[in-house]
Amino acid sequence: MGRAVTRRKRLSYHWIVFGAAFVVLMGAAGTRSAPSVLIDPLRAEFGWSRATVGLAVSINVMLYGFIGPFAAALQQRYGLRKVSGVALVIIATGSALTTQMTQPWQLFLLWGVVVGAGSGCMATVFASTVATRWFVARRGVVIGVLSAAGASGQLIFLPLLSWLAERHGWRWVGTTVAIGTIAMVPVVVLFLRNRPEDLGLRAYGLTEDDPLPVATLVGSPVANAMSALREAWRSGTFWLLWGSFAVCGLSTTGLVQTHFISAAHEHGLTESTAGRYLAMVGVFDIIGTIASGYFTDRIDARKLLMAYYLLRGLSLFVLDPALAHGGGGLFGFMVFYGLDWVATVPPTIALCLQHFGRERGPLVYGWVFAGHQVGGALAAWGAGWLHDRTGSYQLSFVIAGVACMIAAIGVLQIGNRPTDPTLPTHQVGGEVG
Repeated sequence: MGRAVTRRKRLSYHWIVFGAAFVVLMGAAGTRSAPSVLIDPLRAEFGWSRATVGLAVSINVMLYGFIGPFAAALQQRYGLRKVSGVALVIIATGSALTTQMTQPWQLFLLWGVVVGAGSGCMATVFASTVATRWFVARRGVVIGVLSAAGASGQLIFLPLLSWLAERHGWRWVGTTVAIGTIAMVPVVVLFLRNRPEDLGLRAYGLTEDDPLPVATLVGSPVANAMSALREAWRSGTFWLLWGSFAVCGLSTTGLVQTHFISAAHEHGLTESTAGRYLAMVGVFDIIGTIASGYFTDRIDARKLLMAYYLLRGLSLFVLDPALAHGGGGLFGFMVFYGLDWVATVPPTIALCLQHFGRERGPLVYGWVFAGHQVGGALAAWGAGWLHDRTGSYQLSFVIAGVACMIAAIGVLQIGNRPTDPTLPTHQVGGEVG
């Protein structure tokens, strides 16, 4: 009896780690939502063009992605707690210093380089590492919830940050982000742990008869990250995942998250109203991403991705008319787009684990996520550049819609290899078993 009680208490720590990761991702999410709030205030105060601000966002987005695989390797070498704690301090420092900037190069350095590098350690690679280490059963759902925490937190912060920028000035945005981020450090220190084996536990879902996983990656984190890239480079699956995830970033963080408030403002909506619409995306994203995690545990991940990209592409074709007419059409778009916002993450991670294994899978996903940020960076700068020349975001919405259609076709070309042996077939995105 006593052993059973002890076992229940020990097993519960999986969910403490999960809860800590969820809170940290939500708390640090304001960093990702700030750029869309800053575009118009920075233009008004300093005269910087949309392309100038978009370039800073592009640097941030690129680093946010390309730090990912190295962050995953660092987390494997030095532990989740140390790497995450240092990253949060870097983000808070960079955000606080942005309140003093007066020149574009300072924007590029602080928001682009410093905040981008720090936040790259708190990307969905962090969620992937937590889920892969601590969970076997329910892994898809855990990835879905943690992905929703980061993505939805970005959008839920928007009404507050928009209101602060509108009422008290844009510098309060950087201050608020810094405070919110540094407040997450105690959560990391007190509750986050590196591996269940460090506490004498097994990953959730492993039985006493299952062998404990053996860490196969040793040595330099940089060497491990580059080794994973060299292995993946020769795989057509990697490039199909990389390209489709680039389209995901292009159509979400790079385009809609960065430019929606500015586009809505041109159609007569205030910044705070546009921020509330994006927050609505965040709310429905929680539902959509958790549901995607649930389905990823049961349905072929390739078919899920095809459906997500196809529906997203169709919706982008009607965004400009929805902005022009407002009302129910715009509300419907935000609800639909919210359900699909980060739904691509659980099946994409599942395919990385399926094709590249438990140890290398998170590192490969880090490189795939870099593709997501390349697409996001291209859209953050490119949509601003196109607007400066055409006076509208309409062409950018159409281009993103076409790209989503291409991605929907591409993901169906991914092969269906044997799955990660630590999981039942249906839990890594294969056909229902």
